[in-house]
Amino acid sequence: MNRTEYLEKRQSLYAEAEQLIEAGNLEEANAKMQAITDLDTQFENESKAAANLRAMSQVPAPLKGVGEGEKFGTATNAEEEDIYNSIEYRRAFMNLMINGTPLPEKFRNEAGPTKTTDVTAVISPTVVRRIVDKMQVLGNVLPLVTHTAFPAGVTVPVSSVKAVASWVAEGVTSEKQKLKLTQIDIKGYKLRCAVSMTLEASVMTLDVFETYFVDSVSKAMVWAQEEAFFNGTGSGQPKGILKETVVDSQNVDIAAAEEPTYQTLTEAEGLLPAAYEANAVWNMTKKTFMKFMGMVDKDGQPVARINYGLGGAPERYLLGRRVVINEHMTSLGASLSGDTVVAFLFDWLDYMYNTNYAMRVKQYEDDDTEDQIAKAVMIADGKAIDLHSLVTVTKKNA
Repeated sequence: MNRTEYLEKRQSLYAEAEQLIEAGNLEEANAKMQAITDLDTQFENESKAAANLRAMSQVPAPLKGVGEGEKFGTATNAEEEDIYNSIEYRRAFMNLMINGTPLPEKFRNEAGPTKTTDVTAVISPTVVRRIVDKMQVLGNVLPLVTHTAFPAGVTVPVSSVKAVASWVAEGVTSEKQKLKLTQIDIKGYKLRCAVSMTLEASVMTLDVFETYFVDSVSKAMVWAQEEAFFNGTGSGQPKGILKETVVDSQNVDIAAAEEPTYQTLTEAEGLLPAAYEANAVWNMTKKTFMKFMGMVDKDGQPVARINYGLGGAPERYLLGRRVVINEHMTSLGASLSGDTVVAFLFDWLDYMYNTNYAMRVKQYEDDDTEDQIAKAVMIADGKAIDLHSLVTVTKKNA
């Protein structure tokens, strides 16, 4: 039924219902109105089916971008997204993850892996959005970084200086400024996590399964991403802040036999350029932060404070500056094998995290436990684009 036929039938039923109401025949009028509702539903379902059929006429491209120089997966069009958002596909995806049931032919990606043991599937855009939203909630640093979605393998220019205005006398020209650019190379590194679906999961409803899957993937992905933000080597993974070299000697040392002092904090704050003060935050472990609790300034005021925000979540501050707690750094008091950064100031907006969050999964069975394993894969890269806000506090080993 095309749109013209639908509108003609609907208008005819509406006219009949109107006449029945005027004649006082309400029972038959209600029947005609129900027929209009059924017709609307039929037309909507047929339209969706036609859209899905058109989507299946073009095989979706697999997610590329694994390794350096490859491209990130391109965004799907509305029709492709519609088919992967359908309840039918989401149930088929659940059955694949829990029971290893192959996807129906119409959902398979023929351009993907061809090995029979390498079952690959697209994660529904609805579920991906839930994973991304959950990661933003769980992450301490992930919500603070600059998010981009450039293709992997490209070079992005980044300005290394800011324009400056100056006063000039009448008839005197101002000095021309040349915008200096540095180059940022975007790579495509593969981040993956494995989620075990036990036999007990076979009784899950779709809603329960998707909640379990979202929680499991988001927790693992957040940990891995933020670990890379701090300690990534830049080889096969993003480059972390702790692998960078500070500019202009913006570092404060704590001697091996000494503890941090009020002077440690004020010296670090003094090294932070004024242009970067607005968004810079302290980064350290909770154990390191507690070293500053009870410490006071020259006026007897505490330098460390803990406020309790909405829901009782603690908000920590040093000298009025926000502290972001993480578990990816070495704590003060821990055994050291060398000089170690135990805290640093940094504006995380100067860290670029590049991904389009397109995710795929590979499914296989664990021979030992007979659990179905879902291995979620995402392509990403990350690196600092400006280090002028980075001020480190280093504990000396000797």
